[in-house]
Amino acid sequence: MRQSPLRIVVGTLLATMLCSLPRARAEVKPGDVITKDNASKVADLVSPGNYVLVREDMQLRIVPTDKLDWPPPFKAATEKYSAQVQLGADGALKGYVSGQPFPLVDPNDPQVATKVMWNFSYRPLYSDDIDMRYPEVATFAKNAAGSPLSYYTVGHFAFYNNIGRIEVPPIPVDPDGVASGLRYRFGFYPFLEPSSLRGYGMVRQRHIDPAIEDNTWVFNPATRKLRRESAAVLSDAIGALPGFSGGGGGGYGGGAGGSSGASAYANTLDPDSYFGFSAKIEDFNYRLLGEKQMLASVHAVHSPETQCPLDGGKTICPEDWEMRHLYVIEADSKPGRDATIPKRIFYIDSEGWFITASDQYDRDGKLWKTIATFNTYRDRPVPDARVAIYPYKRMFQLGLVDEDLDTGYSSIVYMPGATAPDRECWYIDMGTVDNAFLEPQALERAGH
Repeated sequence: MRQSPLRIVVGTLLATMLCSLPRARAEVKPGDVITKDNASKVADLVSPGNYVLVREDMQLRIVPTDKLDWPPPFKAATEKYSAQVQLGADGALKGYVSGQPFPLVDPNDPQVATKVMWNFSYRPLYSDDIDMRYPEVATFAKNAAGSPLSYYTVGHFAFYNNIGRIEVPPIPVDPDGVASGLRYRFGFYPFLEPSSLRGYGMVRQRHIDPAIEDNTWVFNPATRKLRRESAAVLSDAIGALPGFSGGGGGGYGGGAGGSSGASAYANTLDPDSYFGFSAKIEDFNYRLLGEKQMLASVHAVHSPETQCPLDGGKTICPEDWEMRHLYVIEADSKPGRDATIPKRIFYIDSEGWFITASDQYDRDGKLWKTIATFNTYRDRPVPDARVAIYPYKRMFQLGLVDEDLDTGYSSIVYMPGATAPDRECWYIDMGTVDNAFLEPQALERAGH
């Protein structure tokens, strides 16, 4: 079959870039198992923060590199619409319809870093909607012995896009986007356990207009009230949980090592770090630090993911890691924004366009927190799936580790969790959620 001109150009450009990259030194090879005893082998092949996790005994199984390909509808939309997309001088996206905004990435382009971030924002994981059911979040202390300090189970982790739609009508724009001015809606609700948080949840709305901050609502079962939350707390782990809003420390649930009440709400993960990064692209300045061959988990084998037996459960292991071509991007909060995490460094896969790792720095410029994500590429989330079966392979994120390197506390997101009553859990571009499902009033009804 004759290839389109865009495919030929993309393939040629990527091949040229890969050939021009310096070869990674042969510290590791398929079949190697990396533990804390031989962690030095991967010192230059993982992020500095992820290297701490390996030294703490997050075990890596090295496997051969395998290819990721985009879902065919995403490819077709990219070929149809990408030529008209532009980036404004302020970094705002113009002329976008659907697919990937910038399939041709030139490392010499002065705006290359911002274009990489927009490619991440419109990555091929999903284009229309996601209903990721029954995620579980466990938080562990520094010297964990397998039992978490806190454990949350949530009904839905869901998105609905108004623009960039490809598979589920209305295509390519939901009329609600024009009427409401919203690019997408996101919901993380209702909490099912622990019982003290049952009914809690959050809804977040992202505007098309970059000058408008995200709308965020939370429902707190203790007060039985729906309330608007400040966008400033979305980079703060404290702001992710009820009873701790307004904190500025970015801590772990208001002091997880203190009283039993505080420990019950232990947490290190902030809402801006979901999927590696969920803040507004326009709120940061970006710089390309380089392109590197590094290790990442992109063909993970476990679903649900496994609690690491070697470090007391603080991470996910053992799991498959492979050499990948990554973009390394520094993100600095724009002046005037009081972000709890002012600087992040992302490691972004050049085929899947998801974040494989993120190191986060405090206001003094010190490495503070690190994120490792665990992704896979299949035509179904689990081998015995009956509903979530796709006519092509697509990408899934199965887990995320977020560790505070100062305190040693870590929060693990399992997508799905081991106790999920629905084994399939990942429903992508299937129309399982809509705008009404992610309205604040739906959050309140579910909470009650």
